[in-house]
Amino acid sequence: MSKLFSISFSIIILMQSFGLNFGDLSQIDKFIEHAQFHSEQYGDNVFVFISKHYGKLKKEHNKEHQEEKEDHEQLPFQHHSSISSVIAFFVNSSNEEFKKAEVSELRAHNFFYQETISSIHLKGLFQPPRQS
Repeated sequence: MSKLFSISFSIIILMQSFGLNFGDLSQIDKFIEHAQFHSEQYGDNVFVFISKHYGKLKKEHNKEHQEEKEDHEQLPFQHHSSISSVIAFFVNSSNEEFKKAEVSELRAHNFFYQETISSIHLKGLFQPPRQS
């Protein structure tokens, strides 16, 4: 079960690293339909179609064919996003019990306080007010 989870999780991370998501996969039928339209209407092959919608000819094609704008927006892989996230998932399969921590009672102190001596304090400049 853990291998199946690891493999599926790895596939999801791989798809997201290429910029693919499930919304794009659901729009593949629109891609095929629009490619057939271009083949019938303009005589484009698959490579020219991809170049017109995702490559060098995209800007020119969008300017010349404004009537197809709604169809172009429904094609997959048209989103531009940049999201970075790091997910860490650790599975501890060992059944070891946590051991109780031993606390030793050390009474030796490793600190001391030494009062600062300054000539200003000795002359009485910063002394508390006195009642007369």
